[in-house]
Amino acid sequence: MKQFLSACLAVLLLAVLLVLPAAAEETADAPNLTPGFSVTAEAAYVANTDTGLVVYEKNSETPMAAASLTKLMTMILMLESYQDQLDTISITAPGYIYDYLYGKNASTADIWKDETHTLRSLLYAMLLPSANEAAYIVADYMSGSSIDNFVAMMNDEAARIGCTGTTFTDPCGLDPGNVTTARDAYLLVRVAMGYDAFAQAAGEESYQMPASTKHDSPYTILTSDKLVSPSSNYYRSYTKGGKTGSLDDWQNFAGWHTQDGETYVSVVLHSPKTDEDPRPALTETAELMDWAFATFTVTAALDTTQPITELPIVYSSQTDTVMIYPADDMQTLLPRQGGAELTEKTFNVPEHLSAPIKQGDVVGTVTVTMQGETVGTVDLLAGSSVDRNELLYTMAKVKAFFSSTYFKVVVVLCIIAAVVYAVLWVYVMLLTVRRVEQPTPKRKNKPNDWNKGNTA
Repeated sequence: MKQFLSACLAVLLLAVLLVLPAAAEETADAPNLTPGFSVTAEAAYVANTDTGLVVYEKNSETPMAAASLTKLMTMILMLESYQDQLDTISITAPGYIYDYLYGKNASTADIWKDETHTLRSLLYAMLLPSANEAAYIVADYMSGSSIDNFVAMMNDEAARIGCTGTTFTDPCGLDPGNVTTARDAYLLVRVAMGYDAFAQAAGEESYQMPASTKHDSPYTILTSDKLVSPSSNYYRSYTKGGKTGSLDDWQNFAGWHTQDGETYVSVVLHSPKTDEDPRPALTETAELMDWAFATFTVTAALDTTQPITELPIVYSSQTDTVMIYPADDMQTLLPRQGGAELTEKTFNVPEHLSAPIKQGDVVGTVTVTMQGETVGTVDLLAGSSVDRNELLYTMAKVKAFFSSTYFKVVVVLCIIAAVVYAVLWVYVMLLTVRRVEQPTPKRKNKPNDWNKGNTA
């Protein structure tokens, strides 16, 4: 009995030792495509601009207070109309806007009533210290002193670029009625970063506001985006610019980041502030982008130099198969660990090819997926030219004709016609025979005829 139990235990131990390494290897090979930390922001959105693929999202379609992210739209409208006149157009600050801003503890660039600045200085004022008066000065100028008209322009532009959960109520974001979604904020950044003046200003740590009638000498304004400040603990060399925003005990940030030729846009909304971290949106943005750059890379999902499959070919005496190649290497975002090996391929190709065929002819498509998500679809090309053997082609067509449904139907119809003809012929012959065999009845003389004969 003891020997039997010992033998069972030995077998069980051997099975465990065999299974565990395989399980460990499987776990090690499976990449972790989600952050290894908790994102405390109420909403977030991180997308690779090279491919359009989203690597992280949380409540990305939920409208939330935009705060100073609202100024992104004010800057977009200004640059759309005046990007070539930033240094030639100067605006004087109207007095009525300060009545609205008074007592709101609003961020400012220290621009005074009746002070004049160029559009470029106002751009830097809106972007770096998030100056609310600068946003109102621009809105007043562009709308003919009607802020309501400018707000209507903002909402029209938001709809035009594809925002679906965004509503603006003022040009700076102080009103909690200004709402956006993480995905919509991503769209705003994509548009804004397309303007060279915005991209340059967003990456600056500081800017010298010029002397004016209200300032005897130039003065420096500093950015609230500490991700671009080398002297800050928040600094990330890959961050190229962005916009902060806050109305309460939370912070927003939307910006873009480039490293090794790969670019992402990130949005973090309503990241809660703590005593230890007054800029939590910047902290969470840095964590998300550190993770994204470490986890993903833009690389080829396919290899155009290697055959991806082969297909049989008919009507040829040269070869029985043709090697098939992808038309494009499908540059896309893939995990650094595993890469293209983690993708699955679905082929849309015929059962066989028919000669003649030329090298480079499109013969089908392949769709690449990863974890159930479609990465893309590319054409498949014939890797070589194949001539048609006319004898094989003719024989195949003859065989196909005689085995076709059409031929079978014709044969059946002919047989049916022949049978019908034979039946009709037999029927006609039987009628003819019956007529020949039927005796002719004898004619009887009528009484009147006899009498007539006697009289004669």
